[in-house]
Amino acid sequence: MSADTPESKVAPESKRGSAAADKVVTAAIIVIGNEILSGRTQDANVAYIATGLNQVGVTLREVRVIPDVEATIVGTVNELRAKFDYVFTTGGIGPTHDDITSECIAKAFGVPWVVHPEAHKHFLNFYQPSELNAARMRMATTPEGATLVYNPVSRAPGFKMGNVYVFAGIPRVMQGMFDAVKGELKGGKPMLSRTVATSLPEGILAKDLGAIQSRYEDVEIGSYPIMRRGSFGVNLVLRGRDPARLAQATEEVAAMVKALGDTPVEESAES
Repeated sequence: MSADTPESKVAPESKRGSAAADKVVTAAIIVIGNEILSGRTQDANVAYIATGLNQVGVTLREVRVIPDVEATIVGTVNELRAKFDYVFTTGGIGPTHDDITSECIAKAFGVPWVVHPEAHKHFLNFYQPSELNAARMRMATTPEGATLVYNPVSRAPGFKMGNVYVFAGIPRVMQGMFDAVKGELKGGKPMLSRTVATSLPEGILAKDLGAIQSRYEDVEIGSYPIMRRGSFGVNLVLRGRDPARLAQATEEVAAMVKALGDTPVEESAES
């Protein structure tokens, strides 16, 4: 067979599968709420989602904190859903006038905002028809075509529209919603992490650490000052998807610390 034949240009199945597995799957989080921006409420959801995403091989690339403003929500959702594989929103799906996330998602997708039949049926398990006032019905209303996200903590569900998952802002409720969909997320290889701790200052480490980073473009190397046992130190955190490359880079970082006159303390790998 000639090297120029079409058949020779088709990658073997094993290589195609490997390429798919190596794909970096990305995500963004949109934290919605004036109460976050005002400082009255501290966000407790980003770390939980980020940790869970990492466990299934999805890389969190961006977090936005935005107000309860329709144009901002619609614009941000449309920008990020086109840019990333997954988008997660938290906040603004309750029963009050300022809970506008759901209807904004409908506008972002250009579809009507309608009572979801499954959500309506679900609410009838808890309320008499006469008790389903306008406020409660807001929580049963979603963009047309949305898929409900199970809420194991309270009565109002979240929902999924395209690649956008819409969760409540209350941490315990959000965690239940995220855990309900975590298993359906399709990620790539999980990000692995190794840490080398040292008492050397960053100014001493910077030059050689930069040189190592230049040789390992596929490994993220970060330097994070810490206070340990009353004295300053630095955690050198290495993150990558290839265990062999990560181990090799970690060895070089530990050797660098030793060569600069300190004893490196290597911490366990974590996902």
